[in-house]
Amino acid sequence: MAAFRLNAGSPTKRGAGLEQRVVVRIMRIEEGHDLPLPAYASSGASGMDLRAAVREPITLEPGEIRLIPTGIAVSIPEGYEAQVRPRSGLALRHGIGMVNAPGTVDSDYRGEIGVILVNWGKEPFLVRRGDRIAQMVIARTCRVDLEEVSRLDNTSRGAGGFGHSGLE
Repeated sequence: MAAFRLNAGSPTKRGAGLEQRVVVRIMRIEEGHDLPLPAYASSGASGMDLRAAVREPITLEPGEIRLIPTGIAVSIPEGYEAQVRPRSGLALRHGIGMVNAPGTVDSDYRGEIGVILVNWGKEPFLVRRGDRIAQMVIARTCRVDLEEVSRLDNTSRGAGGFGHSGLE
């Protein structure tokens, strides 16, 4: 198992924040032995590209949902999660998304990361071995203590939701 170093909160040229390093251990699953490890596509990218570890090309028909393997498993430190998110280019150009976006990989999960893709487009979409199908963002989490009450504090918004503020 190799140690994979991720930078969280790296300073920019404008001098924002201190650099923090988080170590995420990553292991290749048999089917992912020849695929590149997740990587940031640019210095400002917040997500690392995940690749399809399919043996043969898979055709996603319009409306079809499939679990696509990535060929990797990770060990995320307690207090963090991996968020698996859709790629905007696939969504815009082909209507490809994720049913459970973002998908969460908990810090105690050690199985292979899978991406639940859906074809919301009008044409079949081919997923090939090594295609970049999603992105993984490492984010902090916190545990909360729930306190049951009989009434919540008032706010100006109140219970308004689901478009209550209009379009303009």
